[in-house]
Amino acid sequence: MMQETQIRSLLSGLDTELVNQILQHSACLTFESDMQLMDIGAYVKSVPLVLSGMVRVSRREEEKELLLYNIKPGELCIMSFTACCNQSSSLIIATTVEPTELLLLPSDSLRNWVREFGSLNYFIFSQFNSRYVDLIDTINHLLYNRLDERLVAYLREKAVRADFQALSLTHQQIANDLGTAREVISRLMKKLEKEGKIMQGRNSVIFKE
Repeated sequence: MMQETQIRSLLSGLDTELVNQILQHSACLTFESDMQLMDIGAYVKSVPLVLSGMVRVSRREEEKELLLYNIKPGELCIMSFTACCNQSSSLIIATTVEPTELLLLPSDSLRNWVREFGSLNYFIFSQFNSRYVDLIDTINHLLYNRLDERLVAYLREKAVRADFQALSLTHQQIANDLGTAREVISRLMKKLEKEGKIMQGRNSVIFKE
């Protein structure tokens, strides 16, 4: 579990008093890979701030999921924050991508901190800006990039993060992230394998490009 000094370093842009209160009132929990943290329609009792690992935020429409963005260390879930402030139900699905440590900020306290600490408002504004850019990128990929190009870019990004080690991925997971059907991904993955760009095993992929 991350030490208090590491958490303070991660939150160094916030007021010291605010960080003290966050540490006092928030819970630090560790989750395994592929654990669902939030579902559409659930009410937000705490807003997750990622300390280590990664959280995938997606939407589900007609049994298909579309990746909206990933939350990395030092970032919180903006969609959960919005639901927290509006006291409304969640519009997203949040799932851990890998073993992930979260600081769960209680909703009631968070609403008070926003009113009291200017540094938190600046932090949240910067998070909104980052997620807005992520969503614009997602829309651009959907509108202007062919699915095979998106698939290669997706696998390359995953491979770089994993230092080009074997990726633990199913075709269904990839389909969910790219907002398409598993059968389509299976066909494209077979094509990439024939081209020598990937090697596939049981629920694993090695990116070779």
